[in-house]
Amino acid sequence: MSDRSTIEWTEATWNPTTGCDRVSAGCDNCYALTLAKRLKAMGAAKYQNDGDPRTSGPGFDVTVHPDALDVPYGWKSPRTVFVNSMSDLFHARVPLDFVRQVFQVMADTPQHTYQVLTKRARRLRQVAPRLDWPDNVWMGVSVESAAELARVDDLRQVPAAVRFLSCEPLLGPLDGLNLDGIHWVIVGGESGPRHRPMDEAWVTQIRDLCLGEQVAFFFKQWGGHTPKAGGRTLQGLTWDQLPALTGA
Repeated sequence: MSDRSTIEWTEATWNPTTGCDRVSAGCDNCYALTLAKRLKAMGAAKYQNDGDPRTSGPGFDVTVHPDALDVPYGWKSPRTVFVNSMSDLFHARVPLDFVRQVFQVMADTPQHTYQVLTKRARRLRQVAPRLDWPDNVWMGVSVESAAELARVDDLRQVPAAVRFLSCEPLLGPLDGLNLDGIHWVIVGGESGPRHRPMDEAWVTQIRDLCLGEQVAFFFKQWGGHTPKAGGRTLQGLTWDQLPALTGA
């Protein structure tokens, strides 16, 4: 399977682990669960150990793939890489030693920029002091509603060169969002047959906060039955801002 990605804010994906399970409301219509079911049926090797997503409940088995650690060394041109689009590197069932191996690969390949995103912000904060943080690792947490704002506080404790928020799918207003120590915010609506609607006021609230705090703002999509159904413009503009690489 190609590493190239159609996700607007990245260029490639790399999955040294696969599998996850539900941790908050943002997981309810998980695209990775649907895709894992399809890949398993197609015979994709990485998904044959993942149980059966049709019967195993709201998730699929977490599996580490040591053979995938070699993949970034083979990329000839620099690229921006979303790490674990099909999993969560900071899931409790991913051993810390394996997390360290992933970080070593990222450190060994400074020509690439790695974007790591987690919903397990508490474990991230707990293990962050035991990891070496190269400058080419951007660390983010998912914040779908105000119920997950504590994840931002956890992220602030992490010594990543770039700290970012993925507010996708945005399920409600983020009243009380504090962007101190945050460099980038991505906002997007949910897509798929069971997508939940996103209010424009929730988006503009975050955009205006980012503008006031000089935090880069990226609007990914309105969502709908398909990802492109609602388009990408917000009040007539496309927002594709990226973080300034000035360090933590």
